[in-house]
Formats: sequence, C-alpha cells, structure tokens
Amino acid sequence: MTTLSVRVTDDLKRLLEARAKGQHRQPSDQVRRYLEIAMIAEDNPDLSFSMIEAILEAQAELDAGLAEPYVFEDKDVQG
Repeated sequence: MTTLSVRVTDDLKRLLEARAKGQHRQPSDQVRRYLEIAMIAEDNPDLSFSMIEAILEAQAELDAGLAEPYVFEDKDVQG
C-alpha cells in the first residue's frame, strides 16, 4: 500500500473524523471507504449511495462465507 497526501479544509477534516468515529473507523479508513464508494458511483450513476453500501456489505458477507444459496421452489405457475 502506498501513501497519498490530500489537503482538506479544517471543517472537512473535523467532519471526516466525526463520521469515522461514528463508524468505528480510523479517519484514513473512512476516507478510503468514501473514495471506494465515490469511484463506484462514478461508474454507476444510477445507483444510490445506500445501494452501493448494501452491495459492498453483501459482497463482504459473501467473502466471509456467510451467504447461503437461495432455493427456488418448483411450483407450476398458472395464470
């Protein structure tokens, strides 16, 4: 991993620190999280912030082996 220095205003720094604390993260981890979401949002402008977060959470659960396959019931659908 490499280091990248970014200048932010004092107000933005305080806001990032507060949000990081609320998410139980270090400020640098919070910035990385925001960057990851921003890059995904740029590539997928139709997705909301909350949808992107849900997708990332689902991926993390899948990576942790917490996913279970969904079993479709085999029923005849008549209309």
